[in-house]
Amino acid sequence: MLLGRERERSLIAGLLSGARVGQSAVLVLTGDAGIGKSTLLDDAAASAAGMQVLRATGTESETEVPFGALLQLLRPALVHLDRIPAPQAEALGSALALRPGTGSDRFAVGAATLSLLSRFAEDGALVVLVDDAHLLDQPSAQALVFAARRLTADPVVLLAAVRDGRPSALTDAGLPVLHVGGLSPAASGELLTSTGRRLGSSVAARLHEATGGNPLALLELVDDVPLVESLPPGAPVPVPARIARAFALRADRLSAPARTAVLVAAVGGADLAVVARACGLLGIDAAVLDEAEAAELLRVAAGVVAFRHNLVRSAVWSEAHPGLRRDVHRAVAAALPEDDVDRRAWHLAEAALGPDEDTALVLDAAAARARDRGAHAVAATASERAARLSPEPAGAVHRLVAAADSAWRAGLAGQATALLARAEELPQPPALRVSASGLRGTIAARTGSVESARDELMAAADLSAPTDPDTAILLLADAILACFILADIATVADAAARIDRLVYRAVTEPARWTAAVATGGAGVLTGHGGPERIRRAVRLLRPEGPLLRDPRLAPWLVLGVLFLRERGTGRDVVTTVVDDLRRRSDLGGLPFLLFLIARDQATDDRWDLAEVNYTEGIQLARETGSTSDLAACLAGLAWLEARLGREAACRAHAAEALEICAPRHLATFQVWSLSALGGLELALGRPQQALEHLRRLDALLAGVGLVDVDLSPAPELAEAMVHLGRTGEARAQAARHAARAAEKGQPWALARAARAVALTCEDPEFDREFARALDFHERTPDRFELARTQLAYGARLRRARRRVDARVQLRAALDTFDALGAAPWAEQAAGELRATGETAQRRGADTVGDLTPQELQIATLLAGGRTTREAAAALFLSPKTVEYHLRHVYQKLGVSSRAALSSRLTERT
Repeated sequence: MLLGRERERSLIAGLLSGARVGQSAVLVLTGDAGIGKSTLLDDAAASAAGMQVLRATGTESETEVPFGALLQLLRPALVHLDRIPAPQAEALGSALALRPGTGSDRFAVGAATLSLLSRFAEDGALVVLVDDAHLLDQPSAQALVFAARRLTADPVVLLAAVRDGRPSALTDAGLPVLHVGGLSPAASGELLTSTGRRLGSSVAARLHEATGGNPLALLELVDDVPLVESLPPGAPVPVPARIARAFALRADRLSAPARTAVLVAAVGGADLAVVARACGLLGIDAAVLDEAEAAELLRVAAGVVAFRHNLVRSAVWSEAHPGLRRDVHRAVAAALPEDDVDRRAWHLAEAALGPDEDTALVLDAAAARARDRGAHAVAATASERAARLSPEPAGAVHRLVAAADSAWRAGLAGQATALLARAEELPQPPALRVSASGLRGTIAARTGSVESARDELMAAADLSAPTDPDTAILLLADAILACFILADIATVADAAARIDRLVYRAVTEPARWTAAVATGGAGVLTGHGGPERIRRAVRLLRPEGPLLRDPRLAPWLVLGVLFLRERGTGRDVVTTVVDDLRRRSDLGGLPFLLFLIARDQATDDRWDLAEVNYTEGIQLARETGSTSDLAACLAGLAWLEARLGREAACRAHAAEALEICAPRHLATFQVWSLSALGGLELALGRPQQALEHLRRLDALLAGVGLVDVDLSPAPELAEAMVHLGRTGEARAQAARHAARAAEKGQPWALARAARAVALTCEDPEFDREFARALDFHERTPDRFELARTQLAYGARLRRARRRVDARVQLRAALDTFDALGAAPWAEQAAGELRATGETAQRRGADTVGDLTPQELQIATLLAGGRTTREAAAALFLSPKTVEYHLRHVYQKLGVSSRAALSSRLTERT
């Protein structure tokens, strides 16, 4: 009976109506046990006339069964499994034990869940109902969260119920939540009246006050009026505990065999056949469950045992003697079908009283199967339990490291770190110590503790170098990446030197190739050559070769090419690597690569695509918990937004990046954040504020010993000083910078240095210096820096009253700034041009610029020839969501076909 739920029913009815017309919705119902969440889900199912319904209920007996809840939910939709992208179908099929295991990334199963729900919903609007979601196995919960976050334009509504105070991936994911409270006094009165009891109004009011209007509590306590009346005014009953105790009292009245049979049902799950066999092994006839059914504790029908409420199960379990619980687990393990090996492992573990190597081996096998299916959270728990049962420290330490690796793959960084700390307390053989230290380094690098990562990786490389040079090289390459983030140039040089000493002993192609690119990158970072090493390595890559699809090499495959900053060499490699990660739904590796690509695009003329990649990188980094990658993408985006003149967004992103970076000493991303803030103030014509940020940046670079002239703010410092009338200081700053740029000898550095000198030199010299700067700019792809120089040159020409010459430079600068979308710089150029007496001719509004980053990303993929389903798979969206955004793209651009879209985007570039 559903009483007094008008608000909740109205909201859910609106969501169902929206789904019928193609509008997705997600809602998580939270509340106390017995408050009516399940009843609301039942009501939603009854109200879903003409809609498809998928249902699942979490149970305590299956919280450690890999993807058990997901199989329960998706079983009716599996007829469409082969109609979703093949890699996703493979991942989901192995997760649900329908196909051989692939050990896929956890996000691959989430992407497949989204695709399958979307495909199933093509046959009709869909309602997904998940009860007791706090009891879902974690891999199932993670897959549902992944899908729920991305439902936008599919005819799907997902409703889930979670008990208050119980951890759940669904409530931790920031999904919409509706708290379900107690019934009103009037509705409580109606419910009590429906029981047939005659209660006075004062007793009914006291019952409502004591229970907070909890329906289950009202029904259970209606027969315990003396207890309620004896409570002092305002003293509430602890509702879940009181209800559980009421159920326990009912169970206490059963015969001893019936109590044991109920415990077997509580432990063994809903399958009556399993319960009956386990009861038989304990010498009990399962027919005694009739007593429990008469006591309204459970129901038996169609071969299924269903408890009236999960609180019944919890009450029976908590009241049972520990020895009896172990006996029941042992009996259930023996009663399970032969092929139900995972459940048997968990029951044997619960039955174990002390160290038990046989049970630990069974758990090892369960962990291996879970890893093969991509259920890494379950594998972590299995290995950790096996470690606890290990009689010998040697077995325990291996299992703890295996558990930590699985926990990390499951996205549980804190748990993984804790497991490694426990393993560190035990003796470890050298090879295992290398694995553990390397894993600690990987976790630290991704979660923001990059200094710790550097130290762990260098130490692990030292340990492995004598016997396994290939592993040592890969660890040292990872250490160089960590030092790149920290701006630790000394350790970069040290790691590169160690790689050079090891590479002659390397056996595998991946190790030798990584050695070449990592040492080449180190040469670039330290200013001691390196591009030719990278160039040779990149030329060895083959389009279908294994190196391009090795996830360990992905950062260097991309970073190596981008270090070259050459338009030809290896550019196709970047697309291949990123597409491969997308195909495999390897979200963990994507944010850093997207950051690298966006950085490259932002220093060229593809700012719109840079914003797309930074934005996606930020989203994925938040979702995967990659703190370091998040800081990188935030800092990069702030730097781009400074050029675009988006003041509020730039300040917000820079502030968040600095908040992450400062305590973790992520110096490189601090540099870019401060550079963004200084550049923003210059763009907005506030030189004093710019000077403050740029001096902070200069001090930071000096403090960490980062001497790369390309990161120096000296040209901007000189410009700010000139605007403030401090020409002498500006001239000295420019001269020092020019000397450093000359040492590096690269065109980009020389161009900026020449501009700084031209801004500060005496009048007779500025033509020569600006000419030098423009000549160097012609050898770089950075159009923005060229336009900055043209603006500065034009402004100085105007002040020298050479208006005709000034207009040539200012028009060129204005055209570039307008094309790039650098609004504040375009305004400066237009203002200077007007001051020469010429009306600035501005470009018309670019409608492509009105697209959101996601719309532009979708438009680019579709214009490039991908189908809707291919674009959806690449972006971890549903095809309906892609179509939804495509409609907006067509409206904004005024086109109506893929061909016209492709032409429109091509025109812009």
